[in-house]
Amino acid sequence: MGGAQSQFGDGPALPLMPELAPSRVPHTFRALRHRNFRLFIGGQIISLVGTWMQNVALSWLVYRLTHSELLLGTAWFCSQIAVFALGPLGGIAADRFSRRKVVIVTQTLSMVQAFVLAALTLTGRVQVWQVLALAGLLGVINAFDMPGRQALVIQMTSKEDLINAISLNSAVFNAARVVGPAIAGLLLAVVGEGTCFLINGFSFLAVILCLTAMRIPPAAPKAHAPMWRHLVDGFRYAGHNSAVRRVLALMGCATLAGMPGLVLMPFFADDIFHRGSRGLGILMGAMGIGAVIGTLTLARRTRLSGLGNVMVYSGLTTGVCYLAFAFSPSFYLSLAVMPIIGYSVMRQMASANTTIQTLIPDEYRGRIMALYSMTVVGLGPFGSLAAGALAGRFGARATMAAGGVLALAAALVFAWHLRRDPIAA
Repeated sequence: MGGAQSQFGDGPALPLMPELAPSRVPHTFRALRHRNFRLFIGGQIISLVGTWMQNVALSWLVYRLTHSELLLGTAWFCSQIAVFALGPLGGIAADRFSRRKVVIVTQTLSMVQAFVLAALTLTGRVQVWQVLALAGLLGVINAFDMPGRQALVIQMTSKEDLINAISLNSAVFNAARVVGPAIAGLLLAVVGEGTCFLINGFSFLAVILCLTAMRIPPAAPKAHAPMWRHLVDGFRYAGHNSAVRRVLALMGCATLAGMPGLVLMPFFADDIFHRGSRGLGILMGAMGIGAVIGTLTLARRTRLSGLGNVMVYSGLTTGVCYLAFAFSPSFYLSLAVMPIIGYSVMRQMASANTTIQTLIPDEYRGRIMALYSMTVVGLGPFGSLAAGALAGRFGARATMAAGGVLALAAALVFAWHLRRDPIAA
């Protein structure tokens, strides 16, 4: 990047984002003026609906086969542990190879995984160990996919449109969270989990075709250092940049705090509120509606300043809502809380993503975004196992409440550090 600092330091690597000139594209959607980003979003809209259908169907399949909170947590663990263990290697791949080609390969492998899971389920041969093994395979794929996709965003847009592109991508992700679970909830009751997995497999074709159609100029040749030195250099950079460190720590705590809700949602929907798979789809869809609204309001921002406060207020709101959901006496009160959770969680996540991407030089982007993926996804396995184990001993409500307390504490600590050392203020 042009003005990025090359030495380790606490200051921003890029200047604050300037206000953009008027455009024929509506301000909230200004990143869509870039052809490559339009292609990317078009493919994501279709593919992510299938992904969310599979996520809900997978949780329901494990729950139907086992009725075990612990195995629900184990399924999440298997699907995400590789992101934590192999994330740094995914970051190196994103910094050393064509990011577009990396993502095409990972999306193709994800499609194959979905088709295998569909075949096992539709033929009635599926067993829990197979589900866990395929979930683990998807985690390995995602360890390389996530850093590649995160680092690819700026190549599809521009530095000026980065906050808008990240927000719109998050909005699409959460719009799919609305549609995908709703469709899955209906299909689960009619045709079962296998059809959801099959639809997800076909949905990957859209994003693969769109990635292939992009016109991205080839990157300048890079002088590759030995892989181990490249890896250590990325960790060293993150360790010396206090702003990046603090944001990553906040998001790690937010991930752990949110896992009880994600892992135990089938248990809340069925055993506590007695609404079955349709209730699960409705709850997840309501969360997605709030998330879409939250990210679209964030998309109007053009500058980095103030995003630290967005992270603080979002974390505090999320913690309060987790506590409200934990002690909610009725399905409808819980349903009312879910959009607020989605709104706050995704504003915090998109703000953190934008802040980090703006602070780092491009040569470190893949490796730092791998660390970001490790905090927002890779820590999930530990949270999911803990959520399953705690729920088995203390109950789902107490476990959800513990997540709320952690979210509140993390936001307060981050706010204290922010007052002493503002980020890019």
